[in-house]
Amino acid sequence: MRFSEIKGHEEIKERFIRSVLDNRVSHAQLFIGSEGNGKLAMSLAYAQYINCTNKQYFEQPAPLSSDSCGECPSCKKYEKLIHPDLHFVFPVVNTPKFKDPVSDNFLSEWREFLIKRYYRDLNSWLDFIGADNSQASIFTQESKEIIRKLNLKTYEAEYKVMVIWLPEKMNISASNKLLKILEEPPPKTLFLLVSEDEGKIIRTILSRTQITKIPKFKHENILELVTHENPNSLDSDELDYIVRLANGNAVKALELSNNSVNNTENFDNFTSLMRLSYSANIIELMNWAETISKLGREKQKNFLEYALRMVRENLMMNVAPDEKNIVYLDKKESEFSKKFYPFITAPKTIKLNQELNKAFMHITRNVSAKLVFLDMALQLTIIIKSK
Repeated sequence: MRFSEIKGHEEIKERFIRSVLDNRVSHAQLFIGSEGNGKLAMSLAYAQYINCTNKQYFEQPAPLSSDSCGECPSCKKYEKLIHPDLHFVFPVVNTPKFKDPVSDNFLSEWREFLIKRYYRDLNSWLDFIGADNSQASIFTQESKEIIRKLNLKTYEAEYKVMVIWLPEKMNISASNKLLKILEEPPPKTLFLLVSEDEGKIIRTILSRTQITKIPKFKHENILELVTHENPNSLDSDELDYIVRLANGNAVKALELSNNSVNNTENFDNFTSLMRLSYSANIIELMNWAETISKLGREKQKNFLEYALRMVRENLMMNVAPDEKNIVYLDKKESEFSKKFYPFITAPKTIKLNQELNKAFMHITRNVSAKLVFLDMALQLTIIIKSK
């Protein structure tokens, strides 16, 4: 990953470049920001640049003064995430095969996961490894592996780099074991911590890191990213809808752009549910619940998240009909909502959200999907028909 491959954040890139050129690389750095803002990609571009053996330099006024070359042996290994001096730590789960798991147990899956796309979130990682309902964590035994690796000599690079993705998922024991090596690391060792919630990282780790806050992507950056991923496959209205709904989140934008079929299915299921609930057609609601119960668990969760969003957007149309910039709906959703939104008042929204969130919780806990969705549909009927 090169800096030039990351859309936007030019000032932050330049700051990292200058720190390397001026020999001011802090040994422990924390990249922090909301989901989908490119911080993981930024950490990898930074690490690749540090260990590039043939750095490029550009004349001003270019977007960047320098970048990794992408061609030297170090860069080529970084591009494949197989450099022997690049190490990863990330949340993992207990499995029948790995009772005391560490990141290396999932390293091949991790490389495949990241190389496909550098903008990722925890849920997509857990889905990728088939974690089901397992609790992801960075366990105590991981700290022993970190210390062991970093006490070895570098193989070929100037710096050993340890990228820790979501350090807030590190349990207390593992966190405490890392404090000494974070404070007094071996020479030419670089910790890059990538977090979405600094409030869940213990203070003693925060105090040992140099913090860089990575902001959300700008709308034009998201537009460029989506267009690059889906050339000629989306019209201008679809692009505008995706960019507005993503709100600076590259993960969300790419999911929306690549899941038009799922979005259509969710829309059809949602409109059917609302119409059947309004007409109190119990027999057809039972059939609806039967149909959706046959979908996979992830599709069911995805539908419930979609339904929560649609309720929110229709509430916004109800309470602020003239404020078009706070409503995020595509054409077909807008057409449906013109007739639907008058029924979505604030009191009803609270109750609808409670039922949808309850259904989501039950689905994640593997409660019978047919019972969950039938109960939810009946409760929604009562709420929508109420005054």
